[in-house]
Amino acid sequence: MTTVPLLRTSLLNNRVVQMILASALFLQIGVWVRNFAVLLYVTEQTNADPLAVSLIAVAEYLPIFLLSFIGGTFADRWPPKRTMVCSDLLSAVSVFAVLFAMSFGGWKAVFAATLISSALSQFSQPAGLKLFKQHVPSHLVQTGMSLYQTLFAVFTILGPVFGTFVYQQYGIAVSIGFVGIAFLLSAVCLLLLPPDRHTEAAPAGRILQEMRAGFRYIADKPSLKTLGWCFVLAGLGLGIIQPLAIFLVTERLGLPKEYLQWLMAASGTAMLAGSAFVTAVSRKLPAERVLSLGMAVCSAGILLSGLSTNLILTLVSQVVFGLSVPAIHIGIHTIVLKNADESLVGRVNGFLTPLYMAAHLFSMGAAGWIKGYVPISAMYVAASVFFLIAFYISGFGRR
Repeated sequence: MTTVPLLRTSLLNNRVVQMILASALFLQIGVWVRNFAVLLYVTEQTNADPLAVSLIAVAEYLPIFLLSFIGGTFADRWPPKRTMVCSDLLSAVSVFAVLFAMSFGGWKAVFAATLISSALSQFSQPAGLKLFKQHVPSHLVQTGMSLYQTLFAVFTILGPVFGTFVYQQYGIAVSIGFVGIAFLLSAVCLLLLPPDRHTEAAPAGRILQEMRAGFRYIADKPSLKTLGWCFVLAGLGLGIIQPLAIFLVTERLGLPKEYLQWLMAASGTAMLAGSAFVTAVSRKLPAERVLSLGMAVCSAGILLSGLSTNLILTLVSQVVFGLSVPAIHIGIHTIVLKNADESLVGRVNGFLTPLYMAAHLFSMGAAGWIKGYVPISAMYVAASVFFLIAFYISGFGRR
């Protein structure tokens, strides 16, 4: 009965885990304030111009496509602590530079705050995974990822509220300054990490060879190839339904659009509960089983959402869906850390993330067009099938 609490205590006594979680806390504060302050500010400045608002998403997601694999390759070459500290410091400097430009009336510079920090995160995120690989014992990796995901789940609920509050109370200048301070505090936390291990410097001019080596490594590793397909299927499934949530309320339930907030609150709260649950059972279930069960539960939640015409049943479906999301994220990151060599963690993460993003944005872009030809319930059924296929190929479905 005391095994899991003792393991969690020993994990939280790990200095690397402490500092990475503290850094992630400040980064999440900064990112959510940035996202909502920029969104609300641009909406006000442009009279809710759809193109201007969509450019915010472009600034956030474009660096993932362009830099994720490159950033992962450099993260494999560079010392991880130094990489993360420099990324946070450069993010803070860029944010304060944006604030300076805005003081002269250049309000469009606010887009740069999102673009630059998103670009730098493509280098710091894989470096963080590399630190986990170096300093966290293999049997504690899944519990560590569960705690990390719990932090993200908390901010899924509180982040929009906090970001909106800061902007509405203090305006864009204070909000952007607040983001810069949050990045600086993250860097301070990372400075307390143990020194980087001394390794022989990677030869210059071998980036393309190292990128090709990363591709070959993933292609030769069955577990990582399977994970890649899971990324694609999850991206296709979520992309189809993400733009359609409002229609669950207005078409399937026949309720005012304002009821969407209750669906989001239900799934967000369930995500937090799901993270806590996976943390509790992390020693009993292998990561592959956690991922497979997450895919199966997600499939059931999406199917129930699309077929329901009752508010209570739809809320239940959102809870089921929310419970599955942490299991999927935790399972994926744990499998990457356990199956990828330390020298290739960055490239593996940098290759898999764009797979998900490409599939997600492709299906999200097609969702509006498809909806003109098929009912929303059929689209949710299709999304559910994508996750069911992912459940099968992930392995547990064949046992």
